[in-house]
Order: sequence, then structure tokens, then C-alpha cells
Amino acid sequence: MNYKNKQAFFNYYIDDVITAGIMLTGSEVKSIKAGSVNFLQSYCVMDRGELWLLGLHISDWTSATKHEPTRSRKLLIRKNELRKIQKKIKEKGMTIVPVRLFLNDRGMIKIEIGLATGKKLHDKRSSIRQRDLKKIEHN
Repeated sequence: MNYKNKQAFFNYYIDDVITAGIMLTGSEVKSIKAGSVNFLQSYCVMDRGELWLLGLHISDWTSATKHEPTRSRKLLIRKNELRKIQKKIKEKGMTIVPVRLFLNDRGMIKIEIGLATGKKLHDKRSSIRQRDLKKIEHN
């Protein structure tokens, strides 16, 4: 189980990646393991010294109690890493985007968040060009 946020790599330059835990309910864990997760409009936000994940869509599990698919979820991260993130956001005007959702070796669901800066239109065009060249080389 490994889900990547492909749009994050297209829209942002990812400078630093940090692994964090995520607070989930039981039905959300089952849905993630079944593959019912969508990063489309997800982002992270700092609120009162805590890091929150907003907009991550986790579909309802069929035979469990219903949960709100796009509710806010608290990210579990160490204080020193949290301070580092706060400092970089204030200094450089960076943003925090979820990059990857995965199951670690202990069976826990973790999320990688990236400190990112936005790409301009011409940067996105060069990314498309490089991607197309890789496709041509592989064929």
C-alpha cells in the first residue's frame, strides 16, 4: 500500500520531506487499506501549534459506521520537527503539502508531508516536456 500525490510534484518544488503519523478512525484505516483515498484537494495547515491535514478524501467503508470523508485530521509529529516547519514557513513563504500515504513496517499508516514552493507556469511546461521525453526514451 503506497499512494502518491502526483499533483504535488507537478505543482510544487518539494524541498524537504517529513514523515508523520495521522489520527484515523477504524473505518478510515480499512478504507485506506482497500485503496479508497484521494489527494486531489488536500493540504496541511498549522493551527495553534498543531499540524492538521485538510481535504484528504477517504471514502466510507462499506460495512462500518460512517465517517465524514474530508474531515480535518491531526498529524502526529515531533515538536522539534514542528518548530522546524514553522520556521521555514515564516521565513521562506513555503507551504506544506501531503506527498505520500503509506503503511510502514509495523503496520501503521503514515503520511509524508513536503515543504514546498509553488511552480510557475513555465516551470510546469518544462516538467511536462521532461516527462514526455522520458516516455519517448522508454518506448
